[in-house]
Amino acid sequence: MKFARFAAGGKTHMGVVADDLIREITGDLFTNWEYTGNTFHIKEIALLAPLIPNEIIGIGANYVAKREQLPNKLPEIPVFFFKPSSSVIGPEEEIVIPAGVDKVKFESELAVIIGKEAKNVPESDVWQYVFGYTVANDVTAPQFFHPDGHWTIGKSFDTFTPLGPVIETELDPSSVYVKARLNGVEKQNSPTELMIIPIGKMISYLTNVMTLKPGDVILTGSPVGAELVGAGDVIECEIAEIGTLRNTFVAAKERAKTC
Repeated sequence: MKFARFAAGGKTHMGVVADDLIREITGDLFTNWEYTGNTFHIKEIALLAPLIPNEIIGIGANYVAKREQLPNKLPEIPVFFFKPSSSVIGPEEEIVIPAGVDKVKFESELAVIIGKEAKNVPESDVWQYVFGYTVANDVTAPQFFHPDGHWTIGKSFDTFTPLGPVIETELDPSSVYVKARLNGVEKQNSPTELMIIPIGKMISYLTNVMTLKPGDVILTGSPVGAELVGAGDVIECEIAEIGTLRNTFVAAKERAKTC
């Protein structure tokens, strides 16, 4: 089932996508919702980010280029980071490059949406807590990375977390390809089996550190091939089973401060 969040008639709606129609729903997406009876044609609406996340948690450097490069031993402490919900935008919205920065980096990713509160969950049980999946672009301004390795500022600017186009609930995350096209040219195309830390282990590890809650979004890492881009570039992040997340990079009008 594909869930969408969209704008129509000056209002924000939620719905279930069925071909070219969206059947509006009301209620809590994660616990109890129902159809309203209203339908919208896909051409009559503007897709928004499919949810406003509770928390956004990313993992760094989680793909290898080929299977032979997968390590025999996983890192004891994975590299996780947070991104603010204020950085979220939806399909076709503009990604604003901070003033004073010439280039930023796109990173196409599979995003996991948590549907139930989860704490100390064994790897075998994590799928009971997953609501669905969407496409993410973990935009990054490396210029703002701290010399000691802290990534928060470089990943936290407004518009730096495009999500969409929908949430897909029926997906096998172990068998999808994460792709990206820059100005129509393919730059990323890797199966999720090339992840260093698989999604199940990732979620289980996080639940042993913190309580995950409905609406939390986990960015599962970006394949090899991400590049620096500038104003005017168009990025399309795609997972065929979910859809294509398309955004254009634009320059900011005011200068961002580095200290």
